[in-house]
Amino acid sequence: MTRCYVDHITITAPSLAIGVEFVVRTLGVTPQVGGEHPRMGTHNFLLKLGDSVFLEVISPNPNAPKPERPRWFELDHQKLNTPPRLATWVARTTDIRATLAACSERLGEIEPLSRGQLSWLMTVPSDGSLPLNGIAPTLIEWHTETHIATKLQDAGCSFIRLEAFHPEAHRISALLKSISVEGEISVAPLPAGEQPYLVAYIQTPSGLRKLCAP
Repeated sequence: MTRCYVDHITITAPSLAIGVEFVVRTLGVTPQVGGEHPRMGTHNFLLKLGDSVFLEVISPNPNAPKPERPRWFELDHQKLNTPPRLATWVARTTDIRATLAACSERLGEIEPLSRGQLSWLMTVPSDGSLPLNGIAPTLIEWHTETHIATKLQDAGCSFIRLEAFHPEAHRISALLKSISVEGEISVAPLPAGEQPYLVAYIQTPSGLRKLCAP
């Protein structure tokens, strides 16, 4: 069975300026410019968290035509007053089709995507939703010789671990087992009716910081 690894964590925001300010306030470092995703009508900033893991800040691109399909990561629901948040995470696999077939939850359809010289396959629900409120990962299969994180500036940050909180924690645990997720990620239950959320622990030049919803 192909194993999966934490590839990146995704912060959604109504604008890149708001998302970047959230990262600077929380981690004390500034992400770098990423690029645009014409197919989805979005753009991003990126922060290196290791040789094969990074942080992404993503928002609707006001200068791009609105796509004919829903944007990914529920970005069509963003309002000007929507706070930035750690919305979900992305799991890397070398065989996305086999991993998706083994998954105990529906994660969406496999979409071919590209940005500049980068190309990859990714699971994207047709309605742009976040499976299991973003606690379920998006799957990605990179088609690059080296990981994108190796090309990012080093701001002195590193990914330590990810914590997932969900009222149906057993479903999350079963999902992670079904796709053989490796790495520092734990699952904890919440009382029924409470909103699921993620917490990422990041080592920064100023010490260990916790990244989550505001």
